[in-house]
Amino acid sequence: MTLVAGVDTSTQSCKVLVFDAESGALIRQGSAKHPDATECHPDAWWAAFEAASAMAGGLGDVAAISVGGQQHGMVLLDAHGEVIRPAQLWNDTKSGQAAADLVAELGAETWVQATGLMLVPSFTVTKLRWIADHEPENAARIAAICLPHDWLTWQLRGGSDLSLLTTDRSEASGTGYFDPQTGQYRRDLLAHALRRDEAGVADIVLPRVLAPHEAAGHGAASLGFDAALIGPGCGDNAGAALGLSHVPGSVTVSIGTSGVVCAVSTTAVRDVSGLVAGFADAQGNYLPLIATINGARILQATAHLLGTDFAGLDTLALSAEPGAGGLVLVPHFDGERTPNLPDAAGTLAGMTLANLTQPNLARASVEGLLCLLGVGMEAQRAQGVRIDSVTLIGGGSQSLAVREVAPAILGVPVEVPEPGEYVARGAARQAAWVLAGGEQPPAWAPIPATTFTAAPTPQIQQRYDRVAAQVSGLNPR
Repeated sequence: MTLVAGVDTSTQSCKVLVFDAESGALIRQGSAKHPDATECHPDAWWAAFEAASAMAGGLGDVAAISVGGQQHGMVLLDAHGEVIRPAQLWNDTKSGQAAADLVAELGAETWVQATGLMLVPSFTVTKLRWIADHEPENAARIAAICLPHDWLTWQLRGGSDLSLLTTDRSEASGTGYFDPQTGQYRRDLLAHALRRDEAGVADIVLPRVLAPHEAAGHGAASLGFDAALIGPGCGDNAGAALGLSHVPGSVTVSIGTSGVVCAVSTTAVRDVSGLVAGFADAQGNYLPLIATINGARILQATAHLLGTDFAGLDTLALSAEPGAGGLVLVPHFDGERTPNLPDAAGTLAGMTLANLTQPNLARASVEGLLCLLGVGMEAQRAQGVRIDSVTLIGGGSQSLAVREVAPAILGVPVEVPEPGEYVARGAARQAAWVLAGGEQPPAWAPIPATTFTAAPTPQIQQRYDRVAAQVSGLNPR
């Protein structure tokens, strides 16, 4: 049996899973926590990787390793390969003003046409502007810039020679200075963020962008990985899509604390509205993505208000008729990113003495969550993205009411796979692809899933859109 390993270096933890390269059967696994912060020294990622690897029984017998992980985090290295400062992670919002400044200076159209992204504080380029403005002494020391999975991949190769830094399209596409269509870095945008001319960034090392199944090289002998090929790695959402064997037309809807809708597509997205981010995937296609601030917390807040738990909320919601008797919940509780309404609040509309019941309120929370995600799906369709089916993952996918109502609201069949570490599985599948070669990744056995279908109820989404437009001041779709 030939073994491959997939690593998920996420915001919260590092997970290491070992699979049979041919069948995709899980052999063993381990995990270790990361610090809970918006800044993290990369050494903590390496310590967690070593602990997780040990828990997984070691990696001395694997033939290939690939790393998936959190996107956008900024790792700055000096000329000696030393980390200059703790990495600012995607969820570090200090660069909010920097993002606004960069858009104002060059215009939204420039950024979207150049990179597929409307800048938000998550993206690496905004963090570089923050460093230039607030820590100029650190900015002056920058010899190389990489992202979390780039850095961990580099460590697997020894972590000393800056010229060995590598990445993939999916990770590079979230920096804000890379064009996923041409596959080229935009050093002019990098220079602008750092307040330099292009000559001033010419010597900064950016990771070489590898093809989806191109090996970065072999592991470092000093680590005992010299027999293992190291894959290019991938961003977390791209890794999950690869782990779920998604193809163009497949959409992942993840309901965690926040919500994510990402589609594998042959279409490169450049959305000036900023709703859809034009990322790349891990197979040579694209991964248009929307993210919401509000996700499963919508259900949690409603259950708390009704004095019940998630199971009780499910029972109440499923006892109500579709449409919740006319109640509409627009769940912008903590502001919202899709659409961009950072100062918004939630709204419950359409209340009458007859419909203001516990079952209807529970149903309205489920429908409101799914309609919020439906806004993202329609934004993707408006950009030419094909949507044939939805795979529902994340903690919110365990809600029976969400599972049963989702196909009616979203208008397509919904699959709910068995819970699993999809990012690490995708990274391992990529490692198996690197090992085998060929134009397509190995056809691993599909993850068992339950399919939910229902007659579409577009009138519920339309009513939600009208109410959302009224309370937000935006035009309805």
